[in-house]
Amino acid sequence: MSYDKVTQANNNIIIGTKQSLKALKDDRIKEVVIAADADVYITSRVVDLAEEKQVPVFTVDSMKKLGKACGIDVGAAVVAIKK
Repeated sequence: MSYDKVTQANNNIIIGTKQSLKALKDDRIKEVVIAADADVYITSRVVDLAEEKQVPVFTVDSMKKLGKACGIDVGAAVVAIKK
């Protein structure tokens, strides 16, 4: 499951839309994890760029659980796992 991937990647993750977009543009990302309950307006740019760069996009059900897997106390809409 993608929550486990995020937890295991621990220090090799980027949390947030803006940072993820920047890292995707720089070809530093191997996978992207998107929360299904996040606003599509926020996540669509990341998904589009990831597909353009041929980076796999995984979906999880909860922003809250994704944030917890990252070790933060708030929800996360987008998490990118570095190469």
